[in-house]
Amino acid sequence: MNLQETLSNQVKQAVLSTFNIQLESVEFQATRKEFAGDITVVIFPMLRFVKGNPVQIGETIGNYLVENVDEVKAYNVVKGFLNVEIKDTYYFDFFNSIKDEETYGFVSPKADEKAIMVEYSSPNTNKPLHLGHVRNNLLGYSVAEILKASGKKVYKTQIINDRGIHICKSMLAWKRFGNNETPESTGLKGDKLVGNYYVKFDQEYKKEIEALIASGKTEDEAKKNAPLLLEAQSMLQKWESGDEDVVSLWKMMNGWVYEGFNETYKNLGVDFDTLYYESDTYLLGKEFVAEGLKSGVFEKEADGSVWCDLTEDGLDRKIVQRSDGTAVYITQDIGTAIQRIKDFPDVGGMVYTVGNEQDYHFQVLFLILKKLGFEWAKNLYHLSYGMVDLPSGKMKSREGTVVDADDLIDEMASTAAEISEELGKLDGYTKEEKEALYKTIGLGALKYYILKVDPKKRILFDPKESIDFQGNTGPFIQYTYARIQAILRKADFDYSVNLSSVDKSLHEKEKELLKQLELFPEVIQNAAMQHSPALVANYTYDLVKEFNSFYQNVSILGADNENEKIFRVQLSKKVAQTIKNAFHVLGIQVPERM
Repeated sequence: MNLQETLSNQVKQAVLSTFNIQLESVEFQATRKEFAGDITVVIFPMLRFVKGNPVQIGETIGNYLVENVDEVKAYNVVKGFLNVEIKDTYYFDFFNSIKDEETYGFVSPKADEKAIMVEYSSPNTNKPLHLGHVRNNLLGYSVAEILKASGKKVYKTQIINDRGIHICKSMLAWKRFGNNETPESTGLKGDKLVGNYYVKFDQEYKKEIEALIASGKTEDEAKKNAPLLLEAQSMLQKWESGDEDVVSLWKMMNGWVYEGFNETYKNLGVDFDTLYYESDTYLLGKEFVAEGLKSGVFEKEADGSVWCDLTEDGLDRKIVQRSDGTAVYITQDIGTAIQRIKDFPDVGGMVYTVGNEQDYHFQVLFLILKKLGFEWAKNLYHLSYGMVDLPSGKMKSREGTVVDADDLIDEMASTAAEISEELGKLDGYTKEEKEALYKTIGLGALKYYILKVDPKKRILFDPKESIDFQGNTGPFIQYTYARIQAILRKADFDYSVNLSSVDKSLHEKEKELLKQLELFPEVIQNAAMQHSPALVANYTYDLVKEFNSFYQNVSILGADNENEKIFRVQLSKKVAQTIKNAFHVLGIQVPERM
């Protein structure tokens, strides 16, 4: 039980025994710097239940806490705020309770608890990964790691959208204009080569539309009747019916893309426990469309299309199968969800990391799965996130105006190199050491810049701004970690001794740092509940700010006595490991030297 929980219980007991009132909750806040105290109880919300003067109520509760709670040293009341001072011994006990620093803040999963499956990335195989995918991957991977750290068993997965009209557009353009070129013959990554043909299709399609409009067709007629689009639609039908030539072309081009994706994932530092392919799961989805028709969950229209009427639930009617029998997106999503539970019976819930333009889609999907009678459907969560914009505007894949993920990773490392060289901090590093460090700093900057923002908010991404060694940035936190490692290297004495019996009063900066350190396990739990890496990122920045204030105000290696020196080195070491633990769940590495 942490300090806030202990005080909450005791404040409730004080109010019950003194005023005979049962409080449901107690509100706390950090004590303002100008007042003595470590934590503040806010009295005003109690006035709805406890009648009286807030100062007198605060005095009564304060007296009770001093008399009954070992940890409480003193109190003062300012208007409706009860500022509570905590004994140094409490913080020493907390300090000594961190036995295994490498697992501090992390909880082991319970054997009997259901697992959670986290889906992220889920790309289309008609283009390379771009900046939008980067946010998706970083969010999904981090949420999976945070859930793990909070005590959940987690499976990381993706659904690869390897079928549909968009894939056929790339295939058709390659067939028409590709001259049999391959990744090997062009020197391009496979996903980039295929993506070029997706852009090529759009260019040629627009030419056909213009020609049809010039011949007297309306724009709508031209878009629907352009020969390239009709041929792509025909190719999709051939693929679904198993046409040998179409399937062979599809396998070859998708194979190129998968190799390219794997290289990008490796460079980005994300991984998966299992993969699903839409080309497999849409068939199971179609099976359950047939089941839903029998049970009355779905209904068939005169043209043969199948729909689910969700109007009584406040949503619209949703098509789940086209009149020609082909599947729509939601068909494969139904199949994928069901297949995952078949494959992993210990999964009790799923998190879908998908942009907020799909909010409605997931409302519909989750509701349909409930209507199909799946108990686990109540534990499905859409991790909805805002788009990533650039100073130059919105990205469009089909027009080729996207920020390629590989190019972005390279650019971040180059920018890190440029800034690091300007600062001149890398004397004595080999070329290889410098390159590894630039990548660590560049990727750290990218990941932190994206993850520190609440997932629901839109991001304007500026690579230069993200790589700054001051302020709320990844490199600033990495630099602080490296600074602590330098302190530990300089500590030429045995600082591993147990300080549990040392009689020492805490410096104000030591206490503030310990208070911040103590919050980490709670931050991990809250981040898991809210599916928000931003809580961990911004906590880490606050911890680093507190450490730097401590570093500037007290002498660590030059402390007056041996015990004080040992304590401050040990405290620094615990802070460094907590930074490392926090950055671990964000997927960010920390360098030993900078």
